Amino acid sequence: MLKEKIQKYILDQKAHSDDGVVLFKEEMEYVEEKQLSGDANLFEMETGNRFADAYIERCDKESENMLKNETSSFLSEPLSYLKKHKNEFIYFESKWLDIVSVDAISLEVDDVFGTYDVMLGLRVQKKFQPLLKDFLDAQLHGDEAKFDLIFSNEDGLWNLNFALDYVEGFREDMTMGEAFQLIYHFLFKLVEKVEMGK
Repeated sequence: MLKEKIQKYILDQKAHSDDGVVLFKEEMEYVEEKQLSGDANLFEMETGNRFADAYIERCDKESENMLKNETSSFLSEPLSYLKKHKNEFIYFESKWLDIVSVDAISLEVDDVFGTYDVMLGLRVQKKFQPLLKDFLDAQLHGDEAKFDLIFSNEDGLWNLNFALDYVEGFREDMTMGEAFQLIYHFLFKLVEKVEMGK
């Protein structure tokens, strides 16, 4: 799962570039721990650059229509933008999400609880439910910490919703970019846990 995807990424990068393979912190630590580098020349890139090529839409919650297609400069907006625009949600895609078995992420403020809710589809087999639940129970902190994890037989993936507020490292004054990086880190650890437990 994670191992195969990172190995494929390294091989693809080696084939298309003579300058070496660019990784970010999570992948670099994983590669070093699992000794996957082989003869690849690896470089660690600053985490803030991970989503420079992300596809970002601001959408209306009620209609789900796109309001505006944003550039990566939108990632420097404060996360609190969503509290000022409660009628909107952010739809987010990046090639890096494939590493953690996710196609896209939606982020919005919950109308009732005021939490920053993360919604996504996770491509992990149904049999891993106990590992997923154990990780989420252990890693989402706080009395109100909650998540929804429902398997869709139709899509063959887990519909996962959780409040970013209860993820370690969350800060109200984060930027959008920092929030999506925290979500990515959380998902990376989740998929790593599933891989270790299978």
